[in-house]
Amino acid sequence: MEGRKILYFSRFFKKFSKACLEELVKVVGERETRLRSCYAETIDLSSEEYVKMMLMDNVFIIVIFLKNGYEDVNRLFNKPWMLGDIAFDMFLIENHLPFFILEDLFKASEIASRFDEECSVIKRAYKFFKDDWNSLLSTEGILEEMKASEKPSEPNAPEALESINVPSVTELQQAGVKFKFSPSKSLLDMKFDRGILEIPLLRVQDSTEIYFRNLQAFDKCDSLDQDHIGDYISMINFLFISPKDVEILVENRIIENWIHDNEAVSTVLHDISKLNDLSQNNSILAGLV
Repeated sequence: MEGRKILYFSRFFKKFSKACLEELVKVVGERETRLRSCYAETIDLSSEEYVKMMLMDNVFIIVIFLKNGYEDVNRLFNKPWMLGDIAFDMFLIENHLPFFILEDLFKASEIASRFDEECSVIKRAYKFFKDDWNSLLSTEGILEEMKASEKPSEPNAPEALESINVPSVTELQQAGVKFKFSPSKSLLDMKFDRGILEIPLLRVQDSTEIYFRNLQAFDKCDSLDQDHIGDYISMINFLFISPKDVEILVENRIIENWIHDNEAVSTVLHDISKLNDLSQNNSILAGLV
């Protein structure tokens, strides 16, 4: 990966003047203290090494975003599958970079004018991941709806759990419960009424574990101390114990199994739930339980 970054870095900056490159180095240098403070661990690099590393990593990502849809990125790698691998690596939360530095470098280099007037990092990032991970980012108009100060609407109010005894899907079916696909866009919007359990669609594929681990990590950053994604992960872990549970929900069009192996789906869901518990004192799914 490092070699590919260097290749992109050198080709990209051939298009810019020495003054522009110096400006980008300055942008990173002025933000070095803030950048270092974004990481829990101390990064043992000199100031020059750190600035170079951050500049190379950020430029690599920016160029990938920009070339996607405009030029054939795969031709540079000469390996058609590499773009998917890069997207997978970038989605890992341990590989994330502070977003402000991507935006600042993007603006400082005046790259937007070379593509289109409305070009921005957030729009190019959304397009990149939507093209490659369309099943996970299928909501149209999401960019227009995004507001940093707002959270998604909640289907239920958090409350304390009286019990964490949740039967599996198979046990519920044996007791006469019916399962129904819910058209809700919120995974948390599970409802049980008159013997019918409504569950929103869950697509399970190779990237599902990373997707949920990242969501939960962001959820834990919330100052409200409510782990809604953790509650959801725990709930599906209770419900989907065996491949038979998965099979029942696949038949009811509640799970889309892109792995094509019910046992593998069950394993993925259990792996996600490791070291994860329902929030007993403040669970958004308490009423359902």
